[in-house]
Amino acid sequence: QVQLVETGGGLVQAGGSLKLSCVASGRTFSTAVMGWFRQAPGKEREFVAAINWSGGTTYYADSVKGRFTISRNNAKNTVYLQMNTLKPEDTAVYYCAAAPRLSTNRRAYNYWGQGTQVTVSS
Repeated sequence: QVQLVETGGGLVQAGGSLKLSCVASGRTFSTAVMGWFRQAPGKEREFVAAINWSGGTTYYADSVKGRFTISRNNAKNTVYLQMNTLKPEDTAVYYCAAAPRLSTNRRAYNYWGQGTQVTVSS
């Protein structure tokens, strides 16, 4: 069993930065793939970024490539999402999730956090 808690959301102006954190409980964190997804009002939840257990492999959605960076600290059971050059279209609830294998498909993730709101004003 893995429990995930996201923090770090908030209101920021376009062009600004935020760093999200997701703390995981459970002994399997260090071997789990971790991902970030987001869901805007009226839209489906979409993939943002994912990282394998060692941090050596990362995937990004094209819409965030070059602006967002996913990282993890297994000693702290934490995964991060550094978001730079934010745009109004990045406004969404951001969720972290855990999966047994690296994937961009939300159906591969079997543990989810409650989400944290990110709002980018123009």
